Amino acid sequence: MAAIDAAGAHIGALYLLDEDQGLLLMDAQQGIPLSIAKAWSRVRLSEAGALADAMSERRLVWLADLEELARSSPYAGLVMPYRLSMVVAPIRTGDTSWGALLLAWPPGQTEPTEEQRQVIERTCERMGTMLHEALLAGQPVKPRAKPRMITPWKRRQLDLNVGMATLDCLNSLPEGYLTLNLKGRITFLNPPAAELLGDSPSHLLGRRAWEALPWLNTPEYEDRYRATVISQEATSFTARRPSGQWLAFQLYPAPAGISVRVTPSTMTHDPAHLMPDHILPGSTRVDASTLYGTMQLALRLCQAATVQEIVDLVGDHLLPVFNAQTLSIVSDENGRLILLGSRGTTPESVERFNQWSTTGKAGAEAPANATEPVFFASRRELREVYPPVVDDPLSACAALPLTTPRRTLGTLVIGYDRPHHFTESERATLTSLSGLVAQALDRAQLYDVKHDLAQSLQESLLPHRLPQIDGLEVAARYLPGTRGMDIGGDFYDLISLGDECAAAVIGDVQGHDPAAAALMGQVRTAIHAYAASGADPGEVLAHTNRLLVDLTPDRFTSCLYIDLDLHNSVLNVADAGHLPALLHHHDGATQLIEPAPGLLLGIDPHAEYETSQIALPPGSTLALYTDGLVEAPGVLLDDAIADLSLHLGRLARRPLQELADALIAPSSNVDQRLDDTALLLLRSST
Repeated sequence: MAAIDAAGAHIGALYLLDEDQGLLLMDAQQGIPLSIAKAWSRVRLSEAGALADAMSERRLVWLADLEELARSSPYAGLVMPYRLSMVVAPIRTGDTSWGALLLAWPPGQTEPTEEQRQVIERTCERMGTMLHEALLAGQPVKPRAKPRMITPWKRRQLDLNVGMATLDCLNSLPEGYLTLNLKGRITFLNPPAAELLGDSPSHLLGRRAWEALPWLNTPEYEDRYRATVISQEATSFTARRPSGQWLAFQLYPAPAGISVRVTPSTMTHDPAHLMPDHILPGSTRVDASTLYGTMQLALRLCQAATVQEIVDLVGDHLLPVFNAQTLSIVSDENGRLILLGSRGTTPESVERFNQWSTTGKAGAEAPANATEPVFFASRRELREVYPPVVDDPLSACAALPLTTPRRTLGTLVIGYDRPHHFTESERATLTSLSGLVAQALDRAQLYDVKHDLAQSLQESLLPHRLPQIDGLEVAARYLPGTRGMDIGGDFYDLISLGDECAAAVIGDVQGHDPAAAALMGQVRTAIHAYAASGADPGEVLAHTNRLLVDLTPDRFTSCLYIDLDLHNSVLNVADAGHLPALLHHHDGATQLIEPAPGLLLGIDPHAEYETSQIALPPGSTLALYTDGLVEAPGVLLDDAIADLSLHLGRLARRPLQELADALIAPSSNVDQRLDDTALLLLRSST
């Protein structure tokens, strides 16, 4: 790692491509605490970020500050929210890519000097040549399973007498001093430090302070250590010992870790509300509670499936964390703003902005037009680009473009009802979050499109209108599942077979995807054809089964087929592994229709299905359903069917459409349905 020293950097990492050429693995590093190195040890080239950009564009990528890091990689901006400048350079020979070199400096450097560029380019060139030669020699270099930590290139050797004199000097001071290495372990402490910490040197040496001392085992203390190492800037914090004594800790960067000064503090109360002020001059950071809140939002966004879920999550988490009052997510469609969602924003405010923006007066820096994050600290700054603010309660705002590598989706506007100064850390954190919101919004909009397509496909495959049969009243209901593609294989049908005769069908094709829906359409078509030919229920299922085995031998379908002979008051029933129907008699009894069981359709081409005959008393109500109506976690299927039978019995005298609504209501009122639900009710005339 001589390049780190030659370039004047304090952090360096070498990445090598894996065998599949899609993943960069950290092979060695210097200056990065292990907890952060682990988070950066594997980087996919498909992910947004400086490493991926350097590899794909074959150029040196420079990130001058935390905001640029957040724009380049939203996740990196949250994982490592510390001030620094960074460069990433690809390692190549000709057209062959081997990996990348990452170097970082303390904040303040606007761009690498010409000398630094030459050092980086020469280093990458030599590395590429060595890797190429190793491959030709039959000894290819493969990245390590765990990155190797390199000690600093330069070490100063102290004279023994000078070293002893220094130790004597430190031991005689009334203040406590200790040093931590890059792994966070205590490598030295003087007696006053051990006394102040309340433990023996033998117990503390070689251990991480926040692990050896339970009262220091909180995220913000370890976070201060990381900030000092990464940003090479002094930080400080206060902590209270179990005895009640407050201690002040001042952390200073050192070549191989940090030095810590420990002194008694005059604080007599919990200083948590003062945390941001505990940072020494020159350091700008987000406090631990804000960082925790943003990380929670980032995790929840990964699970959001719809645009509305994203709006709710961002509103619930982001506004309180940043003490903001309003939030809007807007999208530009044909020159007009469309409000995708908001919190605290009035429709009048959006309409006022629409009227102004569509007149052509809106400049490029207007909140919803910005292509880069824009921050307005006061009403005066905002009025310069957005005159309608005169009539608006908005006094400060952050306008954050929602941009993915593929497209710009809109703008996230965070508003304040009073002037607000955006610190560097706030700007970087909000920029990172806007990147995560953009990715989540992109997924959600794609999901919504697929959802609408799935709903349309599902509706087109189910019967639009059931036939009218003399002497028979009919009601049907269908509910799609609420997760995934929202498309499944549940189906129902009613087929007219002549005067006072019809066939009722219900079934469930295995799976919840377009293939299941397509197969469901084929099953319905086949059953229609075989039923119209005059085949009895058992023959209809047997013919359909042979067709399915030929079409999709890896998909199975349950089906219940019932011929209703209203003239003779008879049901002819055949079953292919489906749930039993319920027959409620006019006198109040409910009967379980259980014909001779048959195999699921699509398994055995030679399977046969027996037809059973059951009496159909006048005025009876027949209920056919799929498992979405009865299955529930922790409930036995037999118990669920028994409950449905009781429910049907209590409500059977209602008009049939009201009865259908009442039976389907428990499934309609849940937030998440893991399966589709189909219900077909038929009532014969008395």
